[in-house]
Amino acid sequence: MTIAIASDLSGFPLKQEIAAHLKEQGYTLLDFGIEREDAPQPYFIQAPKVAKAIQEGKAEKGILICGTGQGMAIVANKHKGVYACVVDDIFSAERSKIVNNANVITLGGWITAPFVGKQIVDAWLAVSFTQKMEFKKEFLTNAFNQVQVLEEEQFR
Repeated sequence: MTIAIASDLSGFPLKQEIAAHLKEQGYTLLDFGIEREDAPQPYFIQAPKVAKAIQEGKAEKGILICGTGQGMAIVANKHKGVYACVVDDIFSAERSKIVNNANVITLGGWITAPFVGKQIVDAWLAVSFTQKMEFKKEFLTNAFNQVQVLEEEQFR
């Protein structure tokens, strides 16, 4: 399996740890993150690179790491076909896949210890999407429409 991975400066140390861990397990990585700590780039530059790799079929999954994971998730979810979830522990990693079929997870480099980050990634990769919701398409369409209405109200 090919996994696209990226980080900004805040996530760089954790990305290095997780990348090495995944390589040891035999995964192929496409690293779109910063190459070194003295050449920072903001998260909104890194997340689209991972999203594009998934959209083009170059990677099956993606891992994004910034300070809290929130910024990367917001940017990634703006791309068609990308379903990113912020994960902070093994339970949220498993649920992100089982319930939401997340093909991208985001982690907080400031708040995730390397050994926990590795456990989170392992748990996420180990489970399958199993939640069967027949109403899901209609439900998501309605939810999306409601979000658009809220945005229109907020940005008049």
